[in-house]
Amino acid sequence: MISDQTHMRRCLTLAKTAIGKTAPNPLVGSVIVQGDQIVGQGFHPQAGQSHAEIFALWEAGDRAKGATLYVNLEPCNHQGRTPPCTEAIIKAGISKVVVGMVDPNPLVAGKGISRLRQAGIEVKVGVEEKACQRLNEAFCFRIQHRRPFGIFKYAMTLDGKIATAQGHSSWVTSRAARHWVHQLRSQCQAVIIGGNTVRRDNPLLTTHGLSDQNPWRVVLSRTLDLPLEAQLWHQEIAKTLVVTTKNCDHNMLSHLEKLGIETLILDPLTPLAVMTELYQRDCLQVLWECGGILAAEAIAMGTVQKVHAFLAPKIIGGGMAPTPVGELGFQRMTEALNLTNLHCQAIGPDWLFTGYLAANADDGNGQSNI
Repeated sequence: MISDQTHMRRCLTLAKTAIGKTAPNPLVGSVIVQGDQIVGQGFHPQAGQSHAEIFALWEAGDRAKGATLYVNLEPCNHQGRTPPCTEAIIKAGISKVVVGMVDPNPLVAGKGISRLRQAGIEVKVGVEEKACQRLNEAFCFRIQHRRPFGIFKYAMTLDGKIATAQGHSSWVTSRAARHWVHQLRSQCQAVIIGGNTVRRDNPLLTTHGLSDQNPWRVVLSRTLDLPLEAQLWHQEIAKTLVVTTKNCDHNMLSHLEKLGIETLILDPLTPLAVMTELYQRDCLQVLWECGGILAAEAIAMGTVQKVHAFLAPKIIGGGMAPTPVGELGFQRMTEALNLTNLHCQAIGPDWLFTGYLAANADDGNGQSNI
């Protein structure tokens, strides 16, 4: 007999089909099994469309009666954009439901499981739970903290430099590493940089054709000391949002608005304020691709939860060459922020280190030097 774990892993594979497309909803896949045969399966394609369980039930039809339904996230029991999945499961005659993890959303949070059990359906919870939680780590964080999940990505040489002392940075890493970053962008709803990155690199910040899902390109600039011409000002492929303050260069502000760039004034302009704004815009996962000064502020304010650090087998030298993270105010090595759940992999000639930052957020009232 095929194990519950095997069917749950199939749910996770189905759910990943929609990576980058469901925000602010989670990634969910579902499988319906009659005996050892899969009779229905589906995944949630995007917010506003039917949930994974419904697609699986549609495919199973009459074969759902007496079957077991697998789903990596607890079925909903409330009326949202779509009807509650629990009622459809009960109506279809499902006899058993296997759930990967409880939904952290207060609107669900065990209520779906309780409803199924009240209807006489056997429910098993916690199959492949860690894998289910990891898949929807951004969704869980957003629900619990009411802001998007923050990812900081950078690339540096063996001696810790992200560019030469003159600011040249093309390219620290290989084509394979850059391809990986383009895929990462397709999984995020926004990518954030500071004004210095616009001036120095003139980036495009898209998926470079790997996906039709391009993130919102967000530029933070307190003064709007920005070039009149930049790739980010062209919005045929992806939209750009420029966030500034009321004391900015209003001539530049007017120029950007004439180009059709959306602008937003925030006072104070801080990483936390920006992430709060992006939460209101339904962002689930946000990528920080900024320089060291802004990166330090984002980390200090607790707006970075995950780090992807590329290490290239190169040495550039230079006492004034920039590093990935600016001043954090630490005086002793014992104050250093540790990464947990560290994973390392080779990508072309480069090495990618991935880990999670322990909670170190302040109260959100700190000032920014963007």
